[in-house]
Amino acid sequence: MLNTATKSEAPGTEQELTDGFHLVIDALKLNGINTIYGVPGIPITDLGRMMQAAGMRVLSFRHEQNAGYAASIAGFLTKKPGVCLTVSAPGFLNGLTALAHATTNCFPMILISGSSEREIVDLQQGDYEEMDQLAIAKPLCKAAFRVLHAADIGIGLARAIRAAVSGRPGGVYLDLPAKLFGQVMDAGAGAKSLVKVIDAAPAQIPSPSAVKRALDVFKGAKRPLIILGKGAAYAQADNEIRALVEKTGAPFLQMSMAKGLLPDTHAQSAGAARSTVLKDADVVMLIGARLNWLLSHGKGKTWGDAPKKFIQVDIEPKEMDSNVEIAAPVVGDIGSCVSALLEGMGGNWPAAPADWVSTVNKKRDDNVAKMAPKLMSNASPMDYHGALGALRTIIKERPDAILVNEGANTLDLARGVIDMYKPRKRLDVGTWGVMGIGMGYSIAAAVETGKPVLAVEGDSAFGFSGMEIETICRYQLPVCIVIFNNDGIYRGTDVNTGGSDPATTVFVKGSRYDKMMEAFGGVGINATSPDELKRAVNEAMDSGKPTLINAVIDPAAGSESGRIGNLNPQSVLKKK
Repeated sequence: MLNTATKSEAPGTEQELTDGFHLVIDALKLNGINTIYGVPGIPITDLGRMMQAAGMRVLSFRHEQNAGYAASIAGFLTKKPGVCLTVSAPGFLNGLTALAHATTNCFPMILISGSSEREIVDLQQGDYEEMDQLAIAKPLCKAAFRVLHAADIGIGLARAIRAAVSGRPGGVYLDLPAKLFGQVMDAGAGAKSLVKVIDAAPAQIPSPSAVKRALDVFKGAKRPLIILGKGAAYAQADNEIRALVEKTGAPFLQMSMAKGLLPDTHAQSAGAARSTVLKDADVVMLIGARLNWLLSHGKGKTWGDAPKKFIQVDIEPKEMDSNVEIAAPVVGDIGSCVSALLEGMGGNWPAAPADWVSTVNKKRDDNVAKMAPKLMSNASPMDYHGALGALRTIIKERPDAILVNEGANTLDLARGVIDMYKPRKRLDVGTWGVMGIGMGYSIAAAVETGKPVLAVEGDSAFGFSGMEIETICRYQLPVCIVIFNNDGIYRGTDVNTGGSDPATTVFVKGSRYDKMMEAFGGVGINATSPDELKRAVNEAMDSGKPTLINAVIDPAAGSESGRIGNLNPQSVLKKK
């Protein structure tokens, strides 16, 4: 029976009815989706109210893009589609960036948007917030559907769920015109129209020949390397992945959101020797990682002159040979592929060559030793390394905490400095490298996991989603935000050489972001040294209260575009 229904009395008859509002709610609940991220407004305001009345958790944001980012990372953390609910036209467009982000990062997400009436939109007669949203969404997501009849709500949502999580996960758009919500139908027929999705993401088993080929290539390596990507973290095959890596004895690298699948302090971790292993390895096994810009497309000086053979484990066949030749493609879901590789290795797998392991370990240990003094600095104002050194210790002492991280220098340096110890505890900008994910991710991480969240933000990155601190305070979420405030984008020392306006990369000097948090009833703290920062974060994490710490960073600290300054084009013309 549907959760809520109405009754209509005609002469001599009584019929139990339901409508589009209740069918949407019941279809979601039937499929275990009980948390919604969104922004209320026409035509979905009452839908949100009814969802709450039906026992669902509906988190109302200040901007749809941030709600969308929350839904996207909820999908990554739970392997179920995160749902973002928006109004039509402008609200839909605001959510679309997050939907495209989810698709690019392979996070399962469904963007549900109310929309204007089809007959008016199709004739372009000027309806309220008129827009052909389905057509706009299609190029930016994995699949897009529109439901026009209440009886199709169940099948429409089922298609969206299956599309979001099956194969390579991604974003899906579901268009619900305003008129749909008020459509009435028989309650019994409505209940029968609902669909519970069975085996939405079935296992995809790799072929035995592909597994054998991959193991033959890897066994012949003199300098083997394993790279783990966020696809490996998403798979939640943590024990199998660890067993595989340890059985090979090979050095491994973890891409930023894969960090913690094995502790960064693991004996085989080559994170601190990244340049060496990429350049010198002769066989590289990629597990849930793509040879995109984050890995220099598998070629160029990053990878050195030594010939390379690549083994790639991925659920998407089209990913193979995307940039370089893949000698041994293994196509299937990560869990099935890793299990098959483990079984194929048997009980007598040869250890990784000792000279290669020794070389990598020496380089790693040397680099760690060189970095250590920088992380011990207690200078005021802080530099990035001193501040991150303090946060590094906190994460070591609190390995269950979720770390959200974005920025330019703040992101690039934190990736290397802060060790992670458990999987899916580090959440960051991902494949696109976008700014603005911080507060949406933090809210969803706190809601979906129940764990405390530490968000480490550049002052520029925070600006994209900063108003969501009100959302954090409203729901009293255990989120501690640390803003690395160096007065600008990259640095706060840039000058405008052609006029009186501030330079384009400079913010208001001495801004106090902590005062913003106090305005919404949260805790605001201004920290000027690593010791002050460490004390403030520990207090916040112990209390569970929404907290924002304004970490004062030397305005001269930071480099242009962080570590991807090479992507910034330079003028070859000389200034006159």
